Amino acid sequence: MTEDGGERTNDGQQFDRLPATPADREVPGRASRAEVLDWWDDRFGVPAGTFDGHSFWEKGAGKIWIFAGDVADPTRVEGLGMTFLRTRQEHWKPTTVAAQRFGGLATRNVVDLSPEEARRFAAGEDQELAWDGDWGYLIATREIAGERAPLGVGLYLHGELRSVVPKGTQEDLP
Repeated sequence: MTEDGGERTNDGQQFDRLPATPADREVPGRASRAEVLDWWDDRFGVPAGTFDGHSFWEKGAGKIWIFAGDVADPTRVEGLGMTFLRTRQEHWKPTTVAAQRFGGLATRNVVDLSPEEARRFAAGEDQELAWDGDWGYLIATREIAGERAPLGVGLYLHGELRSVVPKGTQEDLP
């Protein structure tokens, strides 16, 4: 609540810490830390403990940032850590950088691409792909030196993997 008894609103010019739980929510529609951790665990199998020592912040409508550490709340800066997740839409979407940073820990909804599929994906191309897992946002990976390397986020619908790698980070893979 605000000092005048009104409901708090989102201020797109500052970072506000996510509330710990939905019961702690003061701004309607704002995700809670618990919901974010549960989503990463439910969707990708990334355990909540992975994010110990990190704080979560919203700036703008549903743009969630992750920061390895803590700062005063609220914070008026241009950037804080890295963009992590988009909420306040029908389906939550992890960012490419979050998928690249934490996707190696994922145990669910990970699509392993062949070298040619990975090349096309990294270049921003959509492609027909057989996948027997969940539809929706996936973490796309390729093998490098015997290890699974996350490339980014793809959207799988109706037998097609859509690359949602931002134009500025698309690349030509060897």
